[in-house]
Amino acid sequence: MLKGIDPLLNGEVLRILDLMGHGDELVLADRNFPAHAGGKPVLWMGESGVVRTAEAILSVFPLDTFIEQPLARMQIGDDPSAENDTQRAVVDVARTTNPHVTGFEVVPRFDLYARAARAFAVVQTLETAPYCVFVLTKGVV
Repeated sequence: MLKGIDPLLNGEVLRILDLMGHGDELVLADRNFPAHAGGKPVLWMGESGVVRTAEAILSVFPLDTFIEQPLARMQIGDDPSAENDTQRAVVDVARTTNPHVTGFEVVPRFDLYARAARAFAVVQTLETAPYCVFVLTKGVV
């Protein structure tokens, strides 16, 4: 047991977050995302969704302040301006711990898949809302 650490963050998750360096990317994915396809470590978050998982991760994970948009999301269909409630909730969570976050970089689905293949790791959730895949760029403490 550790004080002050969100109980959702198990030892494996904390280890991966700690190993990541400035500029490394972490994918936070819904249940439909092909998490194992890129060959990166996949961290299972049990029965939690992306909003709850984002709260836990962002309680210890600084988002990059050296880039304009350290938080990216999957584009919904062909409309980069479309957002769903879960996507809005994730950006609200990010703003709580990272006030410099102004919004999302919007990434088309297949471009996001290619980007995820280059990421440091993938965090898989049981999120049921569609298009709830995010890329978090690690900053410095």
